[in-house]
Amino acid sequence: MAAMNPEETTGPILGEESELTLGELCRACGTSAEEVTALVEEGIIEPLRSGTRWRFSGVCIRRVRKVYSLRRDLGVNLAGAALAIELLDEIERLQARLARLERP
Repeated sequence: MAAMNPEETTGPILGEESELTLGELCRACGTSAEEVTALVEEGIIEPLRSGTRWRFSGVCIRRVRKVYSLRRDLGVNLAGAALAIELLDEIERLQARLARLERP
């Protein structure tokens, strides 16, 4: 099965409250179950439920796509992508905090 370009995937925008199966996440991101498992093991994404049937929040799609953009565009390895995602998330939290403080 040929992998799709994640940026070409279209469909409804999923929020944090949305839940996807492993298969749905793979299809949405154009990746394999093995690659998603590697992302879980690296701590980049977390299943909502553990056990034999993983479920993922809609936010995982954005995180997986960011990882593949970093790997493709900058050539970083999985551990480097995990660190970059963590730092990008921290920047977003700080920017949101700053925006709240700047409001009158």
